[in-house]
Amino acid sequence: MQVVIHAGAHSTDDDRLVHCLSGNRDILAKSGTNVPDPINYRRLVRDILHQAQDSGLSADARDVLVDAISHDGAVDRLVLSNPGFFGTPKMSVGGGVFYGAAEWRLSLFRQMFPDDEIELFFAIRNPATFLPALLGNTPHKEMDKLLRGSDPRHMRWSEMVARIRNSHPDIPVTIWCNEDTPLIWSQVVREVAGIDPTVEFVGEFSLLMEIMTRPGQQRFMAYMESHPGMTEAQKRRVITAFLDKFADEDAIEEELDVPGWTAELIDALTEMYDEDIYEIQRLQGVQVITP
Repeated sequence: MQVVIHAGAHSTDDDRLVHCLSGNRDILAKSGTNVPDPINYRRLVRDILHQAQDSGLSADARDVLVDAISHDGAVDRLVLSNPGFFGTPKMSVGGGVFYGAAEWRLSLFRQMFPDDEIELFFAIRNPATFLPALLGNTPHKEMDKLLRGSDPRHMRWSEMVARIRNSHPDIPVTIWCNEDTPLIWSQVVREVAGIDPTVEFVGEFSLLMEIMTRPGQQRFMAYMESHPGMTEAQKRRVITAFLDKFADEDAIEEELDVPGWTAELIDALTEMYDEDIYEIQRLQGVQVITP
């Protein structure tokens, strides 16, 4: 069985991906892809991981999980999604790295699915916006408390991905930038679901609608309906053209108000992030979905 682990990052997805996949469950089931409801497995997976940490796994741990969450029919591909798979928000940064427990948590998943093919999917986000969003989901009130004295300018997503690849070279990793998600949403959904580019699904443009004005939404959908059969590249060119004219600036803009953070620091983090993406693209065994 193929086991897809969609592990975040925090403050990137808000469960939109798993909700979209769940909304197309019948379509995906025809391809042998099972997208169980997160409420049926998140606590169970957490308990199994804690068991693996404390005393190891029982021989039937995998079967218990699969039987508890699988729907009727054969399961060739199981999709599990939780931004907490690699830790809580306050555990997501520390020691100057992102998700320091990532490779260890993946080791526990490997114990849980010893004979299955595990794939990791992960969205990254500009640290200039990721860290403030993360702070709001922790008990901390100050960024220095969250980072425990680490300098955010020294933190790299590429370091996290390299750690994962070095520890688990058999696990392919797919990365995308949260900022690009509205443009690449359909490919992200299809890659996670393991379905063909020609398979249509409900919600292909749902994220795009969130950042486009109402007139733009209406014109875009009318255009797409009158131009069926476009390739992914053609769709992205159309999306870009419509966003240039009909983007909802209020929905796109993010206000950053972090005490002690200067405009210079935010610019430095953003420039670092852009460079970091190129480093990730150079890592072997890593696919980066880009517009």
